[in-house]
Amino acid sequence: MLYASGKPHSPERLAEAAELPVEAVLAALQAIERECEAAGRGVRLDRAAGGVRLVSRPEFDYPVRRLLGLDGRSRLSMAALETLAIVAYRQPITGPEIAELRGVNSSSSLRTLLDRKLITTAGRKEVVGTPFLYKTTKEFLLRFGLNALGELPKPEELEAVYGQEAPAPAPSQTELFPAEEAEAAEVAEVAEAAGGPEPAPPDDATAVPDDTVGE
Repeated sequence: MLYASGKPHSPERLAEAAELPVEAVLAALQAIERECEAAGRGVRLDRAAGGVRLVSRPEFDYPVRRLLGLDGRSRLSMAALETLAIVAYRQPITGPEIAELRGVNSSSSLRTLLDRKLITTAGRKEVVGTPFLYKTTKEFLLRFGLNALGELPKPEELEAVYGQEAPAPAPSQTELFPAEEAEAAEVAEVAEAAGGPEPAPPDDATAVPDDTVGE
């Protein structure tokens, strides 16, 4: 099932599909994980977005990409990555709040992240203008190899590594992605309401891949 799907599934969902007890599925997953590690298989068991999946090992990333014709990497600009980091640590957060933190119009970055399905809307904030709230998605967890938002590096850890202040999590931050029901019409409304785009950064070394190795 893991081979056929290619997507992460919870042990409960696997147990339901296989008509087996959850305990039996958990034991089988542990056995698969041990076998992949011990035998040096080309795949490994990966825990992401609250489920498990089989992915290629990082050292085989290049040949797999060449085989599948995925040599060209889709990239996120530094502006989009900065916006994504703010959403991840401060969600749910509005566009104006993001712009205030960044000191620049972030509408273009928000549209990019919406298009990539890395963020989605989470209702509206009950303030003047009722702006949209944004949160990260399950796709965000998959792309960055996270099982849950709690695995994000702590702001103080990032500050120690990079020597600059990281966005602190909002006090009421919770797991916000189970109900990802933003319809296309609503996303279009977000893009339309966002206003003029910010200037796009040059396509140079500041562009960073938005995909991860070993998927």
